[in-house]
Amino acid sequence: MKSKNDRLETLRMIISSRELGNQEELLAALRDEGFVVTQATLSRDLKQLKVAKAATMRGSYVYVLPSVAMYKRVSTPSQVKEMMQVPGFLSIHFSGNMCVIKTRPGYASSIAYNIDASGIPHILGTIAGDDTIFIVIKEGIQQRDVVSALSAVVPEMARAGE
Repeated sequence: MKSKNDRLETLRMIISSRELGNQEELLAALRDEGFVVTQATLSRDLKQLKVAKAATMRGSYVYVLPSVAMYKRVSTPSQVKEMMQVPGFLSIHFSGNMCVIKTRPGYASSIAYNIDASGIPHILGTIAGDDTIFIVIKEGIQQRDVVSALSAVVPEMARAGE
């Protein structure tokens, strides 16, 4: 018999590697991994793991872990250009080597993930809330260089940074 810890770790990996939007899909994925649980058990597991739902670039909602930095998604991330065509992006502002992007509620996490995945060398990393993304920029990099790097694939961001 598999332990609860094994089930929770499997659930973490399923959520971090797939875009699943309802408990039936999660139950089926767990079954495929050899875990047969009830919906009530799954609900308790999701609560224990502090799983939430976040908006995708396609407008649907999927389960996400509270710290996706620990688990790499298998699906190919959207390009920043595709990401910014979604009406989630609102504004960008700078202060020193920090940047704040405002989004519509629910979009910050997925936009930050895609910014991290885009590999822009000027950006050290992001932290996202519900509607705000905090970005740390490498020392010595000018704001215009960050906007230029982003605007190569995100024309909307270049206009917002002006």
